[in-house]
Amino acid sequence: MDSDRKNILYHYTDFVAMDGILSNSELRLNNILNMNDASEMVLFMNGLCKTVSERFRSDGDRERAEWTEKIFSEEKEQEFVYSAYAACFSRYRDDAAQWERYANRGHGVCIAFREDMLRKMAVEPMSLQTVFYQDEIGGHELVETLYQLIRRSESPFYMTREIRETLNHAWAASAAFKHPSFASESEVRMVVSPFEHGFFKVQPRYHITKERIKKYYPVNLQVLCRMADTKLEDVIVELIIGPESTQSVPILQDYLTDLGYAEMAKRVTHSACPLRQRI
Repeated sequence: MDSDRKNILYHYTDFVAMDGILSNSELRLNNILNMNDASEMVLFMNGLCKTVSERFRSDGDRERAEWTEKIFSEEKEQEFVYSAYAACFSRYRDDAAQWERYANRGHGVCIAFREDMLRKMAVEPMSLQTVFYQDEIGGHELVETLYQLIRRSESPFYMTREIRETLNHAWAASAAFKHPSFASESEVRMVVSPFEHGFFKVQPRYHITKERIKKYYPVNLQVLCRMADTKLEDVIVELIIGPESTQSVPILQDYLTDLGYAEMAKRVTHSACPLRQRI
């Protein structure tokens, strides 16, 4: 398996979510604004705005700089409307930080997916995006695109179709941006931006807890597997029980076998990560 790990993406989660993936064949794409790094979308948009605006100011074009700042201010007021939905993966297997952050503090499970299969399954309007980590957004291609579109505009300025589409692309790109302090996660995301695709046919659902209501999009993995000419048991290559979990390996194997995943049951392992036990 070591030789194949470059083609594996790891999804750290809890056992309830794992049951949804395996028994219901449902992968939840959660609103990024509900994630622990929700501010990163706005951080990206702020950086994009600042970079484009500063270019106009360096040109001596104060009018276009101020209009750029105005349209971005209006965009951020619509933050939730434009938010993306994602399922998160990592290239790192059995990683201590991700057991802590995303798998119920090490009591959960890590599901290993074949990346090539996920890419086949991530059909439009979904995409599998590698997260990028950088302080300086100046080199992003959207900076030049937006700068040129606004530079060609004539006063009084207005929202053209091209600028609107570019801002939509910017929101989508922001879903795959994180602060450099998260770079150790080596993250990849399956992303969908429903605001950009009126034909996205999956209806949103709502997860209600004692504390709040979360909105998510359920993706049927069996449907995607058929489209990619594969089956879920071939997409998931390993299940790793968390380092703090008391889950019995034989019981998890029985669970998988009863669901019809007898081959997957043979690929259950236990984390070797030495997380410190809490007192």
